[in-house]
Amino acid sequence: MKNILISGGAGFIGSNLALYLMKSGYNITVLDNLSQQIHGENPQTDSSLYQNILGKVEFIKGDVRNKEDWKKAIKKQDIIIHLAAETGTGQSMYEISKYTETNILGTSQMLEVLMTEKHSIKKIILASTRAVYGEGKYVDEKGNFCYPKHRNPEEMSAGNFEICGENGEILGLVSTDENSKIHPSSIYGITKQTQEQMLQAICPSLEIQTTILRFQNVYGEGQSLKNAYTGILSIFSTQILNGENLNIFEDGKESRDFLHIDDGVEAIKLVVENEISNHKIYNVGSGISTNVLEVAENLIKNYKKKVDVNITGQFRIGDIRHNFADISRIKNDLNFESKIDFETGLKRFTDWVSTQKLETNNFQQSLDEMKAKGFLRK
Repeated sequence: MKNILISGGAGFIGSNLALYLMKSGYNITVLDNLSQQIHGENPQTDSSLYQNILGKVEFIKGDVRNKEDWKKAIKKQDIIIHLAAETGTGQSMYEISKYTETNILGTSQMLEVLMTEKHSIKKIILASTRAVYGEGKYVDEKGNFCYPKHRNPEEMSAGNFEICGENGEILGLVSTDENSKIHPSSIYGITKQTQEQMLQAICPSLEIQTTILRFQNVYGEGQSLKNAYTGILSIFSTQILNGENLNIFEDGKESRDFLHIDDGVEAIKLVVENEISNHKIYNVGSGISTNVLEVAENLIKNYKKKVDVNITGQFRIGDIRHNFADISRIKNDLNFESKIDFETGLKRFTDWVSTQKLETNNFQQSLDEMKAKGFLRK
């Protein structure tokens, strides 16, 4: 199976993946709408992601919500790697129709085309997210695993950010495995859960193999520095280099699992090439938890800039407190584990950022939007 279609293939993960698979001899077609939020007003001049694949892949400018674009894109393809999605928990809470149309309607259009059109698709690989787990997996004082409900905004306004049990005790964080409870706390997470369920319901009847990859926070050289919804590394980097102080949500101890882009695309390639992955769900992460305050301090150190770090106590509705992946399954099946530790990956990222044109982003605008709609509070 040598012909691969990547939806969203001009994005951060998609463009890196396209180039990586091409080096291994695959023929790559990309379907992408070149969203202005990611690629700017003129992608041919503003988007290094798009420029990196331009002329190297078969490129189709199209929208996953459009059946005609899917019909054109799937011709002569063997595998679909479905990356195209609106991403970001915060924005999803107030741009609900935008997220559901792209993520849910877009996936339904793909499946309906596969039902009705002649094609050679044998496998679909879906990029899902750790957001489907909501607050993830914990252990109580008796040693029992539990899956706590979403945090109470009133408690968070009082400065109580940690996940607590029924008796008020702080629960112990453990890695989240693929059998953990699915209960997303954001519209984004809900749309990705729905994508997973749609593929699981429809693809067996179409005799199409599926693999679902639940990614943690993917970062690395090349990611957008303009997009306010692309992640804290880009947001903090832009602020630090512009000499702005960093305002940290909650108490700064909220944590995430960071995965370098090179490890992310390697995981996808392993799924492409190994049938043992068929009809499996895998977490894809480093399996290591890093808190936001550590991220901020390391970025400041790498950039050698003097800016203040302010713990604001603000919080976003829909954000989780902690999550890091149990990667036992993908390690056992595919011998995958991240090769680039966070310190090394962050140094590579900051070295790259330091060579880029200094940008401003619309982060403050995004905060203003969330605050106006009641999703950013203190």
